[in-house]
Amino acid sequence: MTHSLLLVDDEKKVLEFMEPFLQQEGYHTLTARTGKEALRLAKEVRPSLVILDWMMPEMSGIDVCRELRKLGQMGIIMVTARIEESDKIIGLEVGADDYLTKPFSLRELVARIRAVLRRIEGNESKETTMERGELTISELECRVWKRGMEIQLTPTEFKLLLTLASRPGIVYSRLQLLMTAMEDDILNDERTTDAHISRIRKKIEDDPSMPVYIKTVYGFGYRFGDRP
Repeated sequence: MTHSLLLVDDEKKVLEFMEPFLQQEGYHTLTARTGKEALRLAKEVRPSLVILDWMMPEMSGIDVCRELRKLGQMGIIMVTARIEESDKIIGLEVGADDYLTKPFSLRELVARIRAVLRRIEGNESKETTMERGELTISELECRVWKRGMEIQLTPTEFKLLLTLASRPGIVYSRLQLLMTAMEDDILNDERTTDAHISRIRKKIEDDPSMPVYIKTVYGFGYRFGDRP
């Protein structure tokens, strides 16, 4: 299967830096230099993954990321010159699956792309549907419902939730979740897990400040507490 990648950056030279190498790696590529153009192409083509620049005029990468998440499941890698940890957390909070800081090597970019695509495709052969309290989790479809209403999760968020929900009561460390659900030895910052868990709670919990599904085990990590 040939994956399609949408490359979004307002600087032409950045697109020219990435596109030939990614094509040599076997990917089909499209490019956009504005947020609005990126959203138009994403709606038409439904790419497997979007490589998205943070700093763009008129419509920022953060705003584009929010809109892309409304279109359904696709990988999103934010690319930016911003290096502060708070910026990385913001990117993950709005739905990015990964975060790459400029300058970066093309080999690292390809490694990140492959890791995100693996997470998206990781459950294709599974057929289990789990009932966890008011949640229904379909491994085959990579979809989650609460009280019959579908909840939109990113591929990484779904894999994290699936990992925890598959074994209620079992405590997973942040590192275990990072390795099991994200399957990426490049991302070794355990705080990344906290950012994703926070986003999942906002989506599945009635009151994220008092979670009943994903429980924090202080000093250890997280466990899934099946709601009766």
